[in-house]
Amino acid sequence: MADLPTHTIVFEILTRLPAKDVGRSKSVCKQWYALLSTQDFSSTNSCSVRPIISNNNDYGPSSTVTFPFHHQNNDVSILSHLNGLLCVCLNHTYELLLWNPTTTAFKRLSTPDSHGFYINNLDAIGLYVDADDDYKVLHIKRRSGVLGVYVYSREVDSWRNIPFITRQEYLSPHFNWSAGTFCGGTLYFTVCECWIGGTNVVICFDVNSEQFKEISFPPVPSNGMVQGVLVNVKNVLHMFASTGMFEMTIDLWTLQGDYWIKVLSCPPIPPISLSLWCDITHYVTNGNWFVMTKLGKLFTIEMDMKPFECFYLVSWFRGFKGAVFVQTIVSPSI
Repeated sequence: MADLPTHTIVFEILTRLPAKDVGRSKSVCKQWYALLSTQDFSSTNSCSVRPIISNNNDYGPSSTVTFPFHHQNNDVSILSHLNGLLCVCLNHTYELLLWNPTTTAFKRLSTPDSHGFYINNLDAIGLYVDADDDYKVLHIKRRSGVLGVYVYSREVDSWRNIPFITRQEYLSPHFNWSAGTFCGGTLYFTVCECWIGGTNVVICFDVNSEQFKEISFPPVPSNGMVQGVLVNVKNVLHMFASTGMFEMTIDLWTLQGDYWIKVLSCPPIPPISLSLWCDITHYVTNGNWFVMTKLGKLFTIEMDMKPFECFYLVSWFRGFKGAVFVQTIVSPSI
């Protein structure tokens, strides 16, 4: 410890303090003020959590959750969530972590042999629970035209490779893989080609047999942008499928067997900037369909049918900056 510079010791201590205490520490001396004004401390060491209140269908007062791990400015991306656990990536190191924001417990998934490192726009992540109640992470990696699929087990705390047979073209960066949505013993991924009129499919991973298969996308028009966002509703897979360019139309579909059945359509919605689309969250309750961003409600769609009795939410695109989670005490490690 005596060999460590004082600056290093102070930095390691301050990065572990709650955000409020870090802010107060700026008044200690000029050196601390300069250190705490650097990029490493320019954002808070915490994130905001806002509940959705069922009786008025709006956000409640926000609270703060402190990150229990070191991170840099705007560095934590949320990739997947299940039963109160979040799988996140630290963008400056590419490390994957399992984190429970309620208990603050976390587990680093990276290993010396290069497992557990995530690259944005190339990789895909899915959280699931198998028949033995083992929480697992499926990591699909695309590296220089080579696809690798790996499974992390919480119970044995290790990664292993599994085979994946699919079309070679899906290895191309022209295809965007969604995060996995766990439903009925299967992880589902949308795989969409990144141009108008491209190929769109759904890849299914049976979590017990560890077999993959491909099913079709809902039959939506392909004369504009096509986006499919999956959500588990009462253990039945649904998809919010949007099409269009400047005006978007959103349809809600449900999966029956290997085929999609349209549940409802909404009228064309007003033009929304792409920056807002990237932050959109949908939720349905009490016969209304709400479309929201972090800034608040954009609009409400009244539905003729009421298939939902409580909140079911889905983040637009991959939800890098946020996720919906329930508060549990599920541990990221055993």
